[in-house]
Amino acid sequence: MSTQPPRTHHEAAYMSLMRGLRELDLHGPRVPSDLVLIGDHAFPLAMNSRGQVLMAASLYGRGRIVVLGHEGYLTAFPALVENALTWLRGDGSDNLSVGIQRNIMAVADNLSKAGFQANVVGAFSNNLEVGVYVTDAYSVGPDQKHLVAFMKAGGGVLIAGQAWSWAADHPKENTLLQFGGNKVSGVAGIYFSEHPGEVECLPVYPQIPSSWMAVVIGKDFEDDLEFLLQGVSEFDLQGGIIVSEVMVHGPLTFPIGTTKNGQAFLAGAYYGQGRVIVVSHEGLLGRETMAPFWNNAIHWLDEGRQGVVGIAPANALKVLSKSGLQCEKTNFREDLSVFVCTAYSAEKVEEIQNFVAEGGGLLIGGHAWYWAQSHAGQNTMTDFAGNKILNKMGMSLLGAPMTGGLFKAPVPSQAVKDTYHFRHLLRRFAGHVNKGEELTEHEQESLKKLGSDCSNYLNLKAHDCPSYTQVMSTLTDVLLRSGMPQVCGSSPVKSPKDHLLLSVGTELYKVCPNPDALLPHLIKDNPLMPVVYNHRIMINVNTEGREEWISTGLYLSPGMKTYMAIPADIVNKGWKVQIGCQTDKLKAAEIKRAPCVHVQFPITSEMMQVWNLWGGLIYLVAPPKTQVEGVEVVVQMAVPAPYYKSGVTTAADWSLLRTAPSPWAELEFDNIILTVPSDVVRDLERPEELAAHWDAIMRAIADLAAKPHKFPHKERFVADVQISHGWMHAGYPIMMYNTVAADLINVDHARSKGLWGPIHELGHNQQRGCWEFPSHTTECTCNLWSVYVHEEVLGINREQAHEAMTLKNRKKRTEEYAKGGKNLSCWSVWVALETYIQLQEKFGWDAFKRVFAAYHEMSDFPGDNKGKMNLYAETFSYNVEMNLCGFFKAWGWPIEPATEEKLSSLPPWGDHPMVQYD
Repeated sequence: MSTQPPRTHHEAAYMSLMRGLRELDLHGPRVPSDLVLIGDHAFPLAMNSRGQVLMAASLYGRGRIVVLGHEGYLTAFPALVENALTWLRGDGSDNLSVGIQRNIMAVADNLSKAGFQANVVGAFSNNLEVGVYVTDAYSVGPDQKHLVAFMKAGGGVLIAGQAWSWAADHPKENTLLQFGGNKVSGVAGIYFSEHPGEVECLPVYPQIPSSWMAVVIGKDFEDDLEFLLQGVSEFDLQGGIIVSEVMVHGPLTFPIGTTKNGQAFLAGAYYGQGRVIVVSHEGLLGRETMAPFWNNAIHWLDEGRQGVVGIAPANALKVLSKSGLQCEKTNFREDLSVFVCTAYSAEKVEEIQNFVAEGGGLLIGGHAWYWAQSHAGQNTMTDFAGNKILNKMGMSLLGAPMTGGLFKAPVPSQAVKDTYHFRHLLRRFAGHVNKGEELTEHEQESLKKLGSDCSNYLNLKAHDCPSYTQVMSTLTDVLLRSGMPQVCGSSPVKSPKDHLLLSVGTELYKVCPNPDALLPHLIKDNPLMPVVYNHRIMINVNTEGREEWISTGLYLSPGMKTYMAIPADIVNKGWKVQIGCQTDKLKAAEIKRAPCVHVQFPITSEMMQVWNLWGGLIYLVAPPKTQVEGVEVVVQMAVPAPYYKSGVTTAADWSLLRTAPSPWAELEFDNIILTVPSDVVRDLERPEELAAHWDAIMRAIADLAAKPHKFPHKERFVADVQISHGWMHAGYPIMMYNTVAADLINVDHARSKGLWGPIHELGHNQQRGCWEFPSHTTECTCNLWSVYVHEEVLGINREQAHEAMTLKNRKKRTEEYAKGGKNLSCWSVWVALETYIQLQEKFGWDAFKRVFAAYHEMSDFPGDNKGKMNLYAETFSYNVEMNLCGFFKAWGWPIEPATEEKLSSLPPWGDHPMVQYD
């Protein structure tokens, strides 16, 4: 099975560099350096069986670089060097002149035979008119900046050497930044590391070599943490601050500040010859309690240059100036030593990245959660401004909000061992799957987070980035070896490992280059179903303040793809195609389906292909405030679903449609749509009777709410094997468990046993903040609709409708509330409902209708419960022409003297039911 990506420019470069080579025999006295690769362009040429990279290539600016892990390889592999020089001089260049540093002049002999013009020099200079420069990693001296500029402008660099012996001689120096060769190659994302590489005879693979063992962290960051955390014991994120999590995913990135469960809010990285720190709220840059850390951070970023710190956000200037370095309020400039900015601008992205790669420091603050909330449907990982800067540097700001607090600073020596890091745990998990390596208890506990991070990482969709394809390849191998859990109601997923595999499988399918090859490994039981072709759907829609799903009566089986022809009228107008009706995202420890089983595709062209790993009913999603009439969508191929629509589907149509093969069915009536397992409707012979039943219920819902019978948008019920919370929950759609779906379809059951739960949820959707007093009435006033519908439509008395509504239970609750001192903190759910039921029993349902109607005419409502309760008491009193202050005060409501004064002219309700408890 091939899950290799289509050939990228890196794959083409690899093939050019390795042309004609069958193997690389590295045996012998030469001990190379293991190379560390970061960024979007660095890719391995030779990788040993331990996943160590011994040769690599990259791009920088308009130029190219090839790095060999030992200088001896320059003469040991003449064919490779010849290929490298051809590639390095660039496409279309006829400059055959090659500058060769004199310490490796032995290379010159081989080059002249290959037609290149060797020019042996003592050092690189700007006057050197060559297309490629060849040097060992030890001879890069003061000319490093010129050599980087040469490469950036389009030149090619071939550099070879090892750093492990230098590191042994310089134990207190930072190999990544101080070793000579790294001052050039590191800018392009390839570093000679202090670790020796193991030598063997390596086959030359037909594509860029890859190994799960190569997903490693490139440095021990203990010395960095010791510097950054000197004199820092805690991080103050208090004061209601909401941050984003920083996902730390690069080989040279590390968390600095984390929550107890390993979520980073502060992280650092090496990028090229520079350094980066990101904090996930810009307000923290100016926080006095964080000053000791910022002092360390600015000096760490400055790397001893004592240069100018340019600060864009005004709030940071005062605190950062305490660092003792020269701080200026300025936008980005290339002459700065450190640049401080927020994560909200995508201006000068490449300039900032190059600034850091060539040695600058970057401190960036900001969160992505607000952007994610206000840009629904967009990809935070790729579209958020800050991530356009940070992704290449191995860090990303995630879209989920995270509450602040007071967090202990880690102990550097412990943090290196214990702190969660995406790459470390991914490498450990791959070893667990591939070699049976045992995971620690802490690692097992972190697997669910790893699954979530894998999903986020895959959303980078950076198929041109070798590091991304390396991780994707690792995840694919893991999944093929382990298989994805076949989750269902009878086989729930419980273990952290299975949670991870399920999450990864779902996301990998969305982004992998060959999903069809992966599908059989993800969904084992996927029977073929009969399909219909070129099915036409007429769209007539008039949405008000929110988006609306338009049912198509069609289903896609898992992994099935189809094309849809879209009318130009709705292209690029905010419309979407949705596959799947179950939109709840599950976060439970035990799940009976994948956490997310629906997908949406923005409609941006007149022909689009859609699919979903989990299959699902096909919908068109209309944006708010949209009016479209008589446009037609054509679905090339799909599975028919049992779909009944009042006034459209005939009895003859239904007799065939109810046997349609889709596992999900929809019944669309005047004001409500029921989405249930198809088994539930197979025996439904008279859907028109069910339609009349639900039409009556929905008319009653509207009546009590004092609204027109025709709903502005139809309500929806969707059944599922598991939902995100509760037994049912309100919203669009209202979610419920499969096990109670049949109750929605059975008229006799509804008229004998009732439908308290479903009507309760419909009541939730009628609640309005202006007459709601959260949290007291959240689960209370919705029950007014339950009582009303049961009595007025279903013919079931309130005492029979729910056991909590028996006189005995009502009286007991009221007495206990009164004896407890009528404390408003205990006034909720059934106790609170009693207040409204007492009003109903005195004044009737019409009083509620008049009150709700009065609210429709009002505006400028109070924002607090006390103000809203006084307004309600006033509104109800006026509508029943009776002063109800005494009644509400008897229930413990905070009725103000001003309200009593307003209502003083109305006759009081002196014999209300609560008088007996005064």
